[in-house]
Amino acid sequence: MTTMEDRADIHDPEISAFMSQLPPGVFDFDEWTLETVAQRRAARAQDAVAALPETTTVSHEERVDDDVRVRVYSPPAPAAARPCVYWIHGGGYISGSGLTVDARLNRWAQALDCVVVSVDYRLAPEHPYPAPLLDCYAGMEWTVEHADRLGIDTGHILVAGSSAGAGLAAALTLFARDREGPRLGLQLLIYPMLDDRQSTPSSRREGAAVWGRPANALGWRAYLGPLGAEGADVPGYAAPARAQDLTGLPPACVVVGGADLFRDESVAYAARLLAAGVETELHVYPGVPHGFEVLVPTADVSRRCDADITGALRRALRPAHISACFRTPN
Repeated sequence: MTTMEDRADIHDPEISAFMSQLPPGVFDFDEWTLETVAQRRAARAQDAVAALPETTTVSHEERVDDDVRVRVYSPPAPAAARPCVYWIHGGGYISGSGLTVDARLNRWAQALDCVVVSVDYRLAPEHPYPAPLLDCYAGMEWTVEHADRLGIDTGHILVAGSSAGAGLAAALTLFARDREGPRLGLQLLIYPMLDDRQSTPSSRREGAAVWGRPANALGWRAYLGPLGAEGADVPGYAAPARAQDLTGLPPACVVVGGADLFRDESVAYAARLLAAGVETELHVYPGVPHGFEVLVPTADVSRRCDADITGALRRALRPAHISACFRTPN
């Protein structure tokens, strides 16, 4: 459980003020166990979600087809083919849902004039690796196969995720590359969960806010199942930080908070992508914890993060339009 003393690493004044007002136990993930995951997951599912603005024009619908479960967000005006964001939700591999109406995804669909497909993958520990990754890949293939019906341009699809979802997004790009699957225009990794070994300084710090070391150990233990967290045989598809070859992957945008447990593994992965010749941008926001831009979306640091993310998406979704803006007139 996060205490006031544990929040000392949170230096951003707006985020710190928010965290200081939280009652004890709001973020109790460090108290979860394998035996209580299902019960606590069900309780979390009852939490209120951010409401959509009354002015939204985006339509969204749940689709189930061949065991693939997705929620599709579509702009209202008809179009021949739009770019697509394929979204993978977070939750430490043990919680969350891709079928909940998400205000951020709704905003992306409207502001970026794109289709957003949010996949609902099976969760650990009931369904350990590789089930969640295979679900994400199946959802990606389904999206491509139904592109005409969904109004999607298959030449402009990118993958995005947060936390465990970002870890799955990174793994999905590796999986798709090696299987010669759908080509992706960007991997947007929002504070990604990449490394089961917990060997970096930030991952070893006790008392990290929101998602701490005990929760992280549980998430990996549940996800890796028989492979065992920190074991010698964990493949890169399960924990992308272990992948040996990062060449040939789509461009990346990695964002993380300076007080996040995942800070160091995110920075290290971005550096390895760059070394492998992958075009990569990295944003580290000082003094903020895991999930900061969702917790306090009106904070200045959250607005900066949102602008960086939106900019990366816009450049990847509509590169021709961006190039035209800088074209020298005749």
